[in-house]
Amino acid sequence: MSHIILLHIAGEEPIAGEVEELPKASDTVITVMNPRRRDGKDIHYIDSRAIKVIWPLERISFVEVLSGEEAEQIVSFVRE
Repeated sequence: MSHIILLHIAGEEPIAGEVEELPKASDTVITVMNPRRRDGKDIHYIDSRAIKVIWPLERISFVEVLSGEEAEQIVSFVRE
């Protein structure tokens, strides 16, 4: 089961994505699938074709685990 998360990286905007499993205390990296900004747009420093990104946990301030409903509200963007 995958989890939808928000990664809070020191000095950067939060990044939304999915993980297969949440990081354990012994992990040193986190692998995020389909990384994007909160509004669903591409992250400027990641190639738009990237489907997985591996970050060292030492750069992560904290991780938010979202429910499906909250994630849909954050990721979707509609301009009227």
